[in-house]
Amino acid sequence: MDQTTKNSATKNYATNFKSIRDQVSPEEWQTRLNLAACYRLVDKYDMADLIYNHITARIPGSKDHLLINLYGLLYKEITASSLVKIDVEGNILWKPDTDYDINKSGYVIHGAIHKARPEVSCVLHTHTRAGMAVSAMKCGLLPMSQTSIRFVGHIGYHEYEGPAVDLDERVRIVQDLGPHDALIMRNHGLLSCGPTIEQAFNTMYQLELSCRSQVDSMAARTELTMPGENVLAHTAHLYQPGTRRPYGVLEWPAMLRRLEADGSGGYPPYWN
Repeated sequence: MDQTTKNSATKNYATNFKSIRDQVSPEEWQTRLNLAACYRLVDKYDMADLIYNHITARIPGSKDHLLINLYGLLYKEITASSLVKIDVEGNILWKPDTDYDINKSGYVIHGAIHKARPEVSCVLHTHTRAGMAVSAMKCGLLPMSQTSIRFVGHIGYHEYEGPAVDLDERVRIVQDLGPHDALIMRNHGLLSCGPTIEQAFNTMYQLELSCRSQVDSMAARTELTMPGENVLAHTAHLYQPGTRRPYGVLEWPAMLRRLEADGSGGYPPYWN
């Protein structure tokens, strides 16, 4: 056994985390439940990338305290009690008794948005196959379906600068996102955010679906049709969260029922 294997064998990488429900406020616990469920749903809908990427959530009533995943867990392993509490600069305020840590890129991207956009409670970032494909397309996201038209005039683009470890990139990420709740990170992946975890998930689900349908349609090698500008603007307006109803309010209970009905596949349930 080499030294690396020996060191790994002595690390505490157990995932049977004890519940901390009685150690946090009811508001923090509810946020932990929803965030853990969001991780499981991202995995359920095939938007996970091994142990990589992050979903962060602001703890209600706190001074810029966030929850983030331990770096090394699958999304389907994450529970309410395994989430790490950090500040917007990435300083760990609390984490479970484990040798797993957090990933620096998580708070570089997420912390920047939480810090600049106090109305944002959740930031979600993915590296999906379709999302990466569209992020590399010069045309960007095309308004070729009702789902993708939702983002016309309501999405930003951020040019690739290498792995997100440079704190200076924070300013440019925030500028490129602007007031929007969706961002295509060129040659990288997708990002969504929102005033609730539920809405951020819904936005990412719709953005991912838009990317998948675009990749499929372009692969068919046929001429595509696009609605006129007047239809695009009108439709995009109607599909904004504040126009008719917030996204996630009606959908979220159904998503939680799906998680409960499908079971945890041998992993601890997200509500642990």
